[in-house]
Order: sequence, then structure tokens, then C-alpha cells
Amino acid sequence: MKVNSPDGSIQLVTGVGPQRARLLSRLGITAIRDALLYLPFRYEDRSHLKAFHELLPGTVETVAGTVVACNAARRRGRGVSVLEVILHDGAGYLKIKWFNQSFLQKSIAMGKTMVVSGMVKKNTRDMPPLEMDNPEYEFLADDADSLIHTGRVVPVYRVTGGISQKQFRKLMFALVKEHASGMEDPLPQEIIARHELPGLAESIRELHFPGSAEDITELNSGRSRHHRRLAFDELFYFTLGLAVLKRRGFRESGIAFRPKGTLKSDFLKLLPFTLTEAQKQVMEQISTDMSEPHPMNRLVQGDVGCGKTVVAFAAMMDAVESGYQAALMAPTEILAEQHYLNMHRMIDKLGLAVELRTGGGGSRNNGHAGEGTADIVIGTHALIQEKITFRRLGLVVIDEQHKFGVMQRGLLRKKGLAPDVLVMTATPIPRSLALTLYGDLDCSVIQELPPGREPVITSWVDSGKKEEIYALLQQEIGQGRQAYVVYPAIEESETSELRSAVQGKEAFERKFPEYRIGLLHGRMKPGERELVMDRFKRGEIDLLVSTTVIEVGVDVPNATVMLVVHAERFGLSQLHQLRGRVGRGTDSARCLLIAYEPVGEDARRRLDVMVRTNDGFMIAEEDLGIRGPGEFFGTRQAGMPDLRNADLRRDAVILAAARQEAFDLISRDGELRKYPFLKHQLDVFWKGRADLFKTG
Repeated sequence: MKVNSPDGSIQLVTGVGPQRARLLSRLGITAIRDALLYLPFRYEDRSHLKAFHELLPGTVETVAGTVVACNAARRRGRGVSVLEVILHDGAGYLKIKWFNQSFLQKSIAMGKTMVVSGMVKKNTRDMPPLEMDNPEYEFLADDADSLIHTGRVVPVYRVTGGISQKQFRKLMFALVKEHASGMEDPLPQEIIARHELPGLAESIRELHFPGSAEDITELNSGRSRHHRRLAFDELFYFTLGLAVLKRRGFRESGIAFRPKGTLKSDFLKLLPFTLTEAQKQVMEQISTDMSEPHPMNRLVQGDVGCGKTVVAFAAMMDAVESGYQAALMAPTEILAEQHYLNMHRMIDKLGLAVELRTGGGGSRNNGHAGEGTADIVIGTHALIQEKITFRRLGLVVIDEQHKFGVMQRGLLRKKGLAPDVLVMTATPIPRSLALTLYGDLDCSVIQELPPGREPVITSWVDSGKKEEIYALLQQEIGQGRQAYVVYPAIEESETSELRSAVQGKEAFERKFPEYRIGLLHGRMKPGERELVMDRFKRGEIDLLVSTTVIEVGVDVPNATVMLVVHAERFGLSQLHQLRGRVGRGTDSARCLLIAYEPVGEDARRRLDVMVRTNDGFMIAEEDLGIRGPGEFFGTRQAGMPDLRNADLRRDAVILAAARQEAFDLISRDGELRKYPFLKHQLDVFWKGRADLFKTG
């Protein structure tokens, strides 16, 4: 590799020593290429040079003038040094002041021309009448490249402690000048031409140091043609990787399941309800996938309470009847336990063995199962540990996929010989995100709720209206129903003002001594949590005080009230999941969101959305708009590359075009033999995750 190659280490650049290299690594910059692709987050137009007599106090302006006076002084009693410079533009004068920067005097010489940018103020002490304090500045030289910080459209970057904006901008200017032209364009030329994309080198130059201020609005919105080019690149690499994964799945030999259907039929007869048409349709899609000779990779999306779990259990019956094992991985112990309890009560009647494996609770079974011999194994991420073995794993079900990453999905698949994979999520995902994050999966959606269910009535309640809240609880519990109260913390902390579950339970016991009140939180042992949930399900607890451990999977049809305390502290998706714990029977249900001041702007938007709609997909779109794609899933997808420049909401049209091109290219040249440099860049983008992604 050449020293000045864009793939070279950033530490090889003049002026970047080990210490600055460490600082740059905080920004994800370790190679020259990383820096070139690290774009400004906004731009300032400093290209219009005004005459001094046109300046108005209170405005930010850029001006140029010749140094006609320079004086350093120290203000007595305050220990503040002041460097005062007078500029002359041929018609008027302007005073410039820098505080505690007297070292600048060495570089400021009489007769030099300076360009300065800053806030214009009235000079109330003496003449001239206007001044600027601590402006950004440059000396105007004969070199056309001399203007970096003023007199042009100036890029503003997100920097880190130890590197100033001016230092970073100067480094970027040198890097762009030296290396942008060396950025070889990996995109096939026909794709560039088809979408009328500008060249990569041109885009990098224009995005860091735009030649004109004509499209400053487009630059600041990320919609310039050069922004579109880099967004296209990222989305193309991303979906190209997914296209390879999907192609590999189609080419891989899998299990062609051929069940008689008797076991599934017997299982469905045990259900206390009738399947919806949407459930039947998705079950048919899954059965078709499982009959194919290559591994199934299907995502089942559905709003809370739509019955995804039953669909997954039915698929497990087909796998077991065909002579294989099935595994279900859930993100939390309490959800894994819930699945285990729901399943083994029915499975016992079918003569099958089911086992629970969690990190904290060891293993539990229904008397038939042994290590590696159970028909069905349910657990947390403990399932992907080396010590867990399977006799003949044929189907992997992953619940709440957004809590896991591609890496975990791949590790669980390795427990068998190319098993089928069924992914479930009760967190509805906007189509743009689903295409990107799950582009290697086929997608099914269950949008029909079971018959008889009514939308949950949601209210945003001020924390001061406690009597109204108590009255609602008395009304519902008095009619034999049950309620949840969810707190964001387990116990009160000296460093936090948040109300807590433990203290909340004590307060409700004082207010309602006649009620049976339970407590559930994540620090309890699995056996204790199971006992509490069993009592709540059997109606032996009237009011369950809990933390967010009941966010997903808990199903108590008799619960009709959900109180969320400190609702302003919860995410939108989390609030929607909590609301989904009630209204699971035929009775009408209420969700009260109790907020404490101060309630920030984003929190107000979240609460307003919750009151306005019960539609999970609409909520997901709103959540994406509030938080942005990078934070949408709470934790970044393990094993997934970051999107640094593309915005999945803003760039939805670009995503569709890039995805089409990516899948078309892989269908023609699955090994990318005609495009070795593209293949290399693809590996760089996916950071060489060979276990997940192989193009050769």
C-alpha cells in the first residue's frame, strides 16, 4: 500500500502524530479514507464579504480588511489580556479583539489582509463604532486555496475534545487536497451513469469544501447531489451484502420438511381461541418455506397482541413431527420463561419434551428432556453458548429480533446443519428499515388483531391528578379486573429523582390496604418472578407493580389498566409495548401515561403520538422521525455496518434504487468476479465479518 493511499493509516499524514491519531479514532477515523468520508454536519455561508459600512450590530458577518493597527494590553485587576487590531477596508474601520490570545500578535503584521467571521457588536468605549470579539480569521494570500475558515462556504464538523474546529478543518482541507483525487470509484460505471451520479472524488471535494454557496440549503439538509452520491454508496454496499447473504441462503442445502400435519392440527385444537385469517395466511407462507430444500429465512412482523407466538409454535410442531428439534431464543429470562410456561402446558398433552435454558436459571424441563434430547428448547442468549448442544436442530425461532444482532442469529444457526430460521418482532419496523436491516429475510406481516379486541384508550395524565388515577383503579379492580403499574426504576437512588417500583408498591399498599398488591422486577430470581406472574394470571394479585420486565410477552387477559409512571422517561416503542400488555381480553382497557415536569420536546411528541394512535406501524414511523435511524433500535445491531451518511427516512427513494441495483448485480455476478475493487470495498464496509458475509 502506498503511504499516501486513501487506505493508509491516518497517522501517516503530516501533522497527525500518535496523540492526535488517538483523538481521531474516537470519531471512527483510523484511515485516510475514513476521514474523507467523515462529512460536515452543517455548513456556514461566509462567502459574501460585506463592506464595513454595511455591517449591523447583532449579525454574524464575514469581512476583509488590511491591518492598520495592532496593540496588546492587559486590563488591570482582571488579569485579562486583550489583543486589539484595527482593520481598514478602504472606506471604513473595524475593531477586532481577541481575549487571552496575545500570542496571535506574532502572526499579525501591519499591511496584511485579514478575512474575519464573527458577531458584529457596537463599540461603546471608543472608535471605530463597530467591533468583533474572538472571530475566526485567516490571512488572505496569493494562493487561491488560502481561504479555509472564512470567505467561503465553511464546513462545520463534529469534533472531539483535544481537537478544535479550526484544527480539524485545516486537517481535512489538506487531506482533501492531497487524497480526494486518489479515491478510486468502486461503483460500476453503468450504475453511475444510470442514476446520473457525480464522481466519488468530485463529491468528496464538494462536500468538504463546496465551491459555491448556491445550494447552501440543500447542503444543510443533506440533499445535495453530492450527498445523494455518498448515501447511494452506503446503501448500495449495505444491500449488496444482504443480497449476497440471501443468495447464499438460496444456494445452501437445507431441510425440506414433510410433516403429515397431525401434530400441528392437534396443537391448534388445544388453543382456546380461533386463528385469524392473517395468522392462517402467515402459517401457510411458513409451511411453504419449510418445504423448500434451502433454509427458510423469514421475518414475521406484527403489532402487540396479534398472535405471532402461536404461529411460531405451529411451525415448531411441523419441525418436530418431521424428526427435528426446534429452538426459540428470547431476549430476556422473563420472556423465555413466559414462552416455556405457555408451551409446556400444551406440549405435555401432546407427549413432547420441552426444556428451558437461561443464563441465570440453569435448565428446567417437563420430565422428558435431557441435554440435547428435548424436542423443543426455549431460552435466552444462553442457547448460543458452546456448552449447549442439539441432537438434530431443524428450526430456529428468534423472538424480538431487534434485541439481537445478525451475529447472534448466525451463531444459533450454527448449532444445526442449515436449520430454518423464523424471526419474530412485536416492534413494528418502517418499511425502509425492514428492507435494510432484514434485507436477507422474506417478510410476513400480521396486521389483524383477534376478534373482539378493542383499541386501548390512552390518556396523558398530569402527575398531580392522583385522585382521578386512584378512582380508575378502584373502578376496575372493584369489577374484578386487574391492573399494572410500571416504574422506570427498581429502587430510589440518591442520584435520581425517579419514582421507583419498591416505594410505589409500599405507597399503593397504604392507599389500598384491601387490595392484593404484587411486585415484579429484574433483580428477582427467575423462580420468584414465575411465582408472582402465576399468581397474577390466576387473579390472586389485583395490582402488579413492576419495572419494564413486563414490556413483552406477558399475557393476562383480565388486566385492563396500565399506569406508566414517569412516562416521559420511556421510549415510544417501549410505551407501545407496555400498552400492549392490557386490552388482551374482550373488556375495554385504559392506559394512563403519568408524566412529571419538566417534559422535554421529544417526550411531548412521544406522549402525543401514544394518545393519538394505537397503530404500531404508524408509531414506528414517528419513532424513527423522533430518534433517527441510528438510535431506532436502542442498541445498534451487532454485526451490522454503521450508516454514517445515509438517512433511511430522508433517503428512502435512494435506498429503493440502490437495493434494486445491488440485487440485480448479485443475480448476474454472485461472486463479483468482474468487480474486484468493489468486492474489496464491500469487505471493508462490512469490516471483514467473514462468518456473516463471504463473497467468494
